[in-house]
Amino acid sequence: MASRLDMVLREARACTLCAAHLPLGPRPVVWLSAATRVLVIGQAPGTKVHESGVPFDDASGDRLRGWMGMGRAQFYDVAQVGFLPSGLCYPGVLPRGGDKPPRPECAPLWHPRILPLLTQLRLTLLVGAYAITGALGKGPVEARVREFRQHLPRYFPLPHPSWRTTAWQRRTPWFDAETLPALRAALARALAD
Repeated sequence: MASRLDMVLREARACTLCAAHLPLGPRPVVWLSAATRVLVIGQAPGTKVHESGVPFDDASGDRLRGWMGMGRAQFYDVAQVGFLPSGLCYPGVLPRGGDKPPRPECAPLWHPRILPLLTQLRLTLLVGAYAITGALGKGPVEARVREFRQHLPRYFPLPHPSWRTTAWQRRTPWFDAETLPALRAALARALAD
């Protein structure tokens, strides 16, 4: 299974399917191994991640690691945590600001080819609206996050950890009081030997 996964990951990292639509060109950001136990499915790389090639290598990654109660070393250990965004490449910026949605061709092409090969996977964090919709169907993000228990042990829905989430988090004290402790407990179970 590992050699098949390695082959598909090489293909994904070389993908140029959406090149004509990507303002900075293709640079797929996927970090996985056959041993990955926790998968983070997010939106798509931002400009900083596009430049570095490192998933969540920005302020949203700092916030996500804080929510997860993880340091950088554990977060970037692909035997523990892997990353497969909804869109593998930076999609560009919207006219009013903020990143464009992930390219619609990406997840349907790569997720069905990669996910079945992650045989050690125990928990998938669905980070943000695109990841949540892709796995659970349409619905309000806040409701999906609040109902996280309904999706365990397979999925754990979370809001996107962008700077915009700071105000939302202040308005939803249940997120810090209930969701984050449950997230850390689910991660501990998924990563236990």
